Amino acid sequence: MTETLLVTGASGQLGRAVINHLLDAQKVAPASIIAATRNPENLADLAARGVAVRVADFNDRASLEKAFGGADRVLIISTGDLDLKTGRRLKQHETAVTAAKAAGVSHLLYTSMPNPEPGSPVLFANDHFGTEQAIRASGIPYTIFRNGWYQENLFMALPHAISSGKWYTSAGDGRVAHGARDDMAAAIAASLASGEKASHIYTLTGPQAYTTNEVAAMVSDVTGKPIEVVQVPDEGLTEGIKANGVPEDFARIIVSFDANTRAGRIGEVTDTVEKLSGRKSRTLRQFLEANKAALLG
Repeated sequence: MTETLLVTGASGQLGRAVINHLLDAQKVAPASIIAATRNPENLADLAARGVAVRVADFNDRASLEKAFGGADRVLIISTGDLDLKTGRRLKQHETAVTAAKAAGVSHLLYTSMPNPEPGSPVLFANDHFGTEQAIRASGIPYTIFRNGWYQENLFMALPHAISSGKWYTSAGDGRVAHGARDDMAAAIAASLASGEKASHIYTLTGPQAYTTNEVAAMVSDVTGKPIEVVQVPDEGLTEGIKANGVPEDFARIIVSFDANTRAGRIGEVTDTVEKLSGRKSRTLRQFLEANKAALLG
C-alpha cells in the first residue's frame, strides 16, 4: 500500500524543492503527496500536477491536526519564525509534533541543524534541540535531518565583500561545509519516500569544509575581485552589521553563526547527502561559478 507523504512549509524554497524531488526523482504519485502551507494560493502549480494542497498554520493546532489527517509520513520543515524573546518557533514545532501524534502519523521527519545541543553559540539552536526532544518524547518513529549551512546563505555576505573588497568576520580559522539547498532537498525527499521505519539522525553537509580565508580566495579566483578577510571581535561585528540597517536581534543571530564556526561546530563533512539522494553533491566552486553574475551584482 502506498504511503501518503506530507511536507509542511511547502511554499518555501526547501519545501517546494522536496516536493519536486518526490515527483520527479522519486516518482511518487502526486495523489500520494500533501503540500501543507499557510498560503495555498502560492501552490497552484503543484495542485495542477495533482498534489493535494492543505492549509496548515503552526500557530493553530486544530489546523495542523486537520492538515495531517490521513498522512503516514510527515516532514516538518522548521519555520522561519525566529523570535529570540518569546520562543515562538519552538512552541510552533511542539504544537506540530502534538498534532502529528493526535493525527496518528506513523513517521515524523524534521529539519534541524548540526550540533544543536545546549552550549551551541547559535542563538536559535534551542529551537531545534527542543523540537528534537519533543519528537523523541512523542514516541513516533523519526528521521531528523541536521542540515548544515546552505551555499545560498553566502549571498548574505559575499556581494558586499566583493564590492567593498573586505569581508568582516569573527569566524577565525573555523571551517564550514556549505551544501547546496537542492542537494539537501533531494536527500530529504529520498528518505521521505523510502518507507524507512527505524529512527535516524542524519547530518547533511556539503562535500568539503573551508575557512573564510579559503572561501574568499576561491571567490576572488572565480570573480577576479580581490577580497581581504578582516577578523573582528563578535561585538564589533554586531555593531558593523547593525550599522548596515540590520535589526539588532538578527545581527546577533548572524554573528552567532561566526561564533559557532570559530568554535569548530559546523565543519563536519559527511557523505550522507550523496548516500541518500544517489547523486553527486554540488561543490562550493560550482555554486560560485553558477552564481558569479548575481554575486557581482
